[in-house]
Amino acid sequence: GLAGLPAAVAAVRDDLVTFRDERGRLLLDLPDAPRPDPDTPAPVRFLPAFDNAVLGYHDRTRIIDDAHRGLSVAGERVVLVGGRVAATWGAGETGAVTVRPLRRMAGVERDEVVEEGRGVALFLSEGESASVEIADS
Repeated sequence: GLAGLPAAVAAVRDDLVTFRDERGRLLLDLPDAPRPDPDTPAPVRFLPAFDNAVLGYHDRTRIIDDAHRGLSVAGERVVLVGGRVAATWGAGETGAVTVRPLRRMAGVERDEVVEEGRGVALFLSEGESASVEIADS
């Protein structure tokens, strides 16, 4: 679907910096783009159904365990904890968010999920409510 992409990249190739991933594949980036230290912890993120982060790659093991791969194509909304799929989530009509963990979460992780979930709930309820529930797993 991106027929013109190779030509566009070739046109700016000399202005880009290159890296190699763990598998030796070539990666390109802008020279001044922010790149966090590899030890920087990934923040909790709530992703919508069919998000490109879990759906758009042949090798999804970098973000989702094999046991949960079907979630991405089933249209589940997922929660990333430490950069990996750790829960699914949904919202009621009032914007209340319910999180369903796929694994046991440590206390700090739960707190971070609730905090990020409050922001999602406020957005969905247009500032009226910030209800977040973590369902027992």
